[in-house]
Amino acid sequence: MYKTLIYEKSDNIGVLTVNRPDKLNALSNELTEELLQILDTVEKDVDLRVLVITGAGDKAFVAGADIKELVERDAVMGRDVSRSRQALFARIENLPVPVIAAVNGYALGGGLELALACNIRIASEKAQFGAPEVKLGIIPGDGGTQRLPRLVGLGRAMEMVLTGDFIDALEAHRIGLVNRVVPHEELMENVMALAKKIASRPPLAVQYAKEAVNRSQEGDTASGYELESYLHALACTTEDKTEGVAAFLEKRKGDFKGK
Repeated sequence: MYKTLIYEKSDNIGVLTVNRPDKLNALSNELTEELLQILDTVEKDVDLRVLVITGAGDKAFVAGADIKELVERDAVMGRDVSRSRQALFARIENLPVPVIAAVNGYALGGGLELALACNIRIASEKAQFGAPEVKLGIIPGDGGTQRLPRLVGLGRAMEMVLTGDFIDALEAHRIGLVNRVVPHEELMENVMALAKKIASRPPLAVQYAKEAVNRSQEGDTASGYELESYLHALACTTEDKTEGVAAFLEKRKGDFKGK
């Protein structure tokens, strides 16, 4: 169905694989369009609990933009591509379900920005991260200058963006860019274990918690507290809350319906 992507769903966990290994899974216009189509499917899937994003092959998660397309990009096209991919990655960041990046290799340029748009990042020990746009005479355009400093701090983000240098998985973990680093051959095993754990939690509570944490990066603290209070109150009205409390008191596993 898709030329540049593979989407598979097992039980309530979706795995989206960027499938251009011969191009190191570089972001192309075609790939972007297909991502939009898949997001339409994902957003309508009421049974989905977690989405995992990874790259095909052993070399790259997503190794940046398609350079052949970049050659043709002028100011007008640059603005259009930037705004459309910013919107695309914002949709990923704000999906109702958590999104985990399984970073299996190079996450560079737009690939780094895609990983940043995911809510949790698990890296193979072979992974490398970088924002090399400055070496090409441009700057990140898919949200990287905004998400990266919020995640790793202003100074570290500034160094990565201004030098274009790559960092390895251990350094990425040290500065908080990734949640954990695992052996390369155990990457998907670890990612799926985490996905299954999150998927076992009450779906509405996970959705509301994700929204509250995401929104903590916007606006002032008072507004964040107000949203948290509202979402907490909303969660208290759900059947899952009733079931969760009952299961705890009865010392049994909860049976959550997402209602």
